[in-house]
Amino acid sequence: MLKNNIDQIDRRILQLLQTEPGINATAIGERIGLSQSACWRRMQRLRDDGVIKDHPVILDPEKVGLNTMVFAQVKLTSHGRSNLNDFADAVRRYPEVLDCYVVLGNVDFLLRIVAEDIKGYERFIYDKLSQIPGVQEVNSSMALSEIKHTTVLPI
Repeated sequence: MLKNNIDQIDRRILQLLQTEPGINATAIGERIGLSQSACWRRMQRLRDDGVIKDHPVILDPEKVGLNTMVFAQVKLTSHGRSNLNDFADAVRRYPEVLDCYVVLGNVDFLLRIVAEDIKGYERFIYDKLSQIPGVQEVNSSMALSEIKHTTVLPI
Protein backbone atom coordinates (compact mmCIF):
# COMPACT_ATOMS: atom_id res chain seq x y z
CA MET A 1 0.00 0.00 0.00
CA LEU A 2 1.05 3.56 -0.65
CA LYS A 3 0.83 6.53 1.67
CA ASN A 4 -2.51 6.75 3.55
CA ASN A 5 -3.50 3.31 2.20
CA ILE A 6 -4.04 4.77 -1.28
CA ASP A 7 -3.42 2.17 -3.98
CA GLN A 8 -3.10 2.60 -7.74
CA ILE A 9 -6.85 2.20 -8.30
CA ASP A 10 -7.53 4.96 -5.76
CA ARG A 11 -4.98 7.15 -7.53
CA ARG A 12 -6.74 6.61 -10.87
CA ILE A 13 -10.08 7.51 -9.26
CA LEU A 14 -8.58 10.65 -7.71
CA GLN A 15 -6.98 11.69 -10.99
CA LEU A 16 -10.30 11.41 -12.83
CA LEU A 17 -12.15 13.29 -10.08
CA GLN A 18 -9.61 16.12 -10.30
CA THR A 19 -9.46 16.42 -14.07
CA GLU A 20 -13.08 15.74 -15.01
CA PRO A 21 -15.43 17.75 -12.78
CA GLY A 22 -18.82 16.15 -12.38
CA ILE A 23 -17.74 12.65 -13.35
CA ASN A 24 -19.71 10.03 -11.43
CA ALA A 25 -18.87 6.62 -9.97
CA THR A 26 -20.45 4.80 -12.93
CA ALA A 27 -18.30 6.61 -15.49
CA ILE A 28 -15.17 6.25 -13.39
CA GLY A 29 -15.83 2.54 -12.89
CA GLU A 30 -16.25 2.03 -16.63
CA ARG A 31 -12.97 3.84 -17.33
CA ILE A 32 -10.90 1.90 -14.80
CA GLY A 33 -12.61 -1.47 -14.88
CA LEU A 34 -14.60 -1.43 -11.61
CA SER A 35 -18.28 -1.88 -10.96
CA GLN A 36 -20.22 1.25 -10.05
CA SER A 37 -20.73 0.03 -6.47
CA ALA A 38 -17.06 -0.88 -5.94
CA CYS A 39 -16.02 2.50 -7.31
CA TRP A 40 -18.58 4.32 -5.14
CA ARG A 41 -17.33 2.46 -2.01
CA ARG A 42 -13.75 3.51 -2.76
CA MET A 43 -14.82 7.12 -3.35
CA GLN A 44 -16.75 7.10 -0.07
CA ARG A 45 -13.75 5.68 1.82
CA LEU A 46 -11.54 8.41 0.32
CA ARG A 47 -14.05 11.02 1.53
CA ASP A 48 -14.35 9.42 4.98
CA ASP A 49 -10.54 9.30 5.28
CA GLY A 50 -10.32 13.00 4.37
CA VAL A 51 -8.38 12.40 1.15
CA ILE A 52 -11.20 14.02 -0.82
CA LYS A 53 -11.79 17.27 1.06
CA ASP A 54 -14.38 19.02 -1.03
CA HIS A 55 -15.99 19.24 -4.44
CA PRO A 56 -16.00 22.98 -5.12
CA VAL A 57 -17.32 25.00 -8.01
CA ILE A 58 -14.45 27.08 -9.36
CA LEU A 59 -15.39 30.52 -10.68
CA ASP A 60 -13.52 32.75 -13.10
CA PRO A 61 -12.64 35.80 -10.96
CA GLU A 62 -12.71 38.24 -13.86
CA LYS A 63 -16.17 37.13 -14.98
CA VAL A 64 -17.54 37.97 -11.53
CA GLY A 65 -15.82 41.37 -11.42
CA LEU A 66 -12.72 40.50 -9.38
CA ASN A 67 -10.08 41.73 -11.81
CA THR A 68 -7.22 42.31 -9.38
CA MET A 69 -5.17 39.62 -7.66
CA VAL A 70 -2.56 40.62 -5.12
CA PHE A 71 -0.03 38.65 -3.12
CA ALA A 72 0.54 40.38 0.21
CA GLN A 73 3.40 39.63 2.55
CA VAL A 74 2.45 40.54 6.10
CA LYS A 75 4.90 41.10 8.91
CA LEU A 76 3.65 41.28 12.47
CA THR A 77 5.21 43.24 15.29
CA SER A 78 7.33 41.16 17.63
CA HIS A 79 4.49 41.47 20.15
CA GLY A 80 2.10 40.40 17.38
CA ARG A 81 4.04 37.20 16.76
CA SER A 82 2.67 35.87 20.02
CA ASN A 83 -0.79 36.39 18.51
CA LEU A 84 -0.39 34.50 15.23
CA ASN A 85 -3.72 32.79 15.90
CA ASP A 86 -5.49 36.14 16.31
CA PHE A 87 -4.24 37.28 12.92
CA ALA A 88 -5.20 33.95 11.33
CA ASP A 89 -8.69 34.15 12.83
CA ALA A 90 -9.12 37.70 11.51
CA VAL A 91 -8.12 36.92 7.91
CA ARG A 92 -10.37 33.84 7.86
CA ARG A 93 -13.31 36.25 8.16
CA TYR A 94 -12.34 38.21 5.04
CA PRO A 95 -13.71 36.68 1.83
CA GLU A 96 -11.21 38.75 -0.18
CA VAL A 97 -8.42 36.56 1.22
CA LEU A 98 -8.40 33.38 -0.86
CA ASP A 99 -5.28 31.83 0.68
CA CYS A 100 -3.24 32.53 3.79
CA TYR A 101 0.02 30.79 4.66
CA VAL A 102 2.37 31.07 7.61
CA VAL A 103 5.84 31.37 6.06
CA LEU A 104 9.47 31.33 7.14
CA GLY A 105 11.69 34.28 6.35
CA ASN A 106 11.40 38.04 6.69
CA VAL A 107 7.61 38.02 6.86
CA ASP A 108 5.07 36.01 8.83
CA PHE A 109 2.21 35.45 6.35
CA LEU A 110 1.64 35.28 2.62
CA LEU A 111 -1.89 36.11 1.47
CA ARG A 112 -3.55 35.81 -1.94
CA ILE A 113 -6.23 38.47 -2.18
CA VAL A 114 -8.77 39.39 -4.86
CA ALA A 115 -10.47 42.73 -5.40
CA GLU A 116 -12.48 44.51 -8.08
CA ASP A 117 -9.62 46.87 -8.86
CA ILE A 118 -6.65 48.60 -7.25
CA LYS A 119 -8.97 51.00 -5.39
CA GLY A 120 -10.84 48.01 -3.96
CA TYR A 121 -7.56 46.52 -2.79
CA GLU A 122 -6.57 49.85 -1.25
CA ARG A 123 -9.86 49.92 0.70
CA PHE A 124 -9.24 46.35 1.86
CA ILE A 125 -5.76 47.28 3.12
CA TYR A 126 -6.88 50.46 4.92
CA ASP A 127 -10.24 49.28 6.26
CA LYS A 128 -9.46 45.67 7.13
CA LEU A 129 -5.94 44.28 6.90
CA SER A 130 -4.09 47.19 8.49
CA GLN A 131 -6.67 47.31 11.30
CA ILE A 132 -5.74 43.85 12.60
CA PRO A 133 -3.77 44.30 15.83
CA GLY A 134 -0.08 43.48 15.47
CA VAL A 135 0.25 44.17 11.74
CA GLN A 136 3.52 46.02 11.30
CA GLU A 137 4.04 45.93 7.55
CA VAL A 138 2.28 44.82 4.36
CA ASN A 139 4.21 44.43 1.11
CA SER A 140 2.05 43.84 -1.95
CA SER A 141 2.79 42.38 -5.36
CA MET A 142 0.08 42.62 -8.00
CA ALA A 143 -0.36 39.74 -10.43
CA LEU A 144 -0.36 41.01 -14.02
CA SER A 145 -1.45 37.80 -15.70
CA GLU A 146 -1.98 34.17 -14.83
CA ILE A 147 0.41 31.68 -16.39
CA LYS A 148 -0.75 28.59 -14.52
CA HIS A 149 -3.37 27.91 -11.88
CA THR A 150 -4.55 24.47 -10.97
CA THR A 151 -6.17 22.58 -8.14
CA VAL A 152 -5.05 19.25 -9.61
CA LEU A 153 -2.44 17.55 -7.42
CA PRO A 154 0.26 15.44 -9.15
CA ILE A 155 -0.73 12.07 -7.71
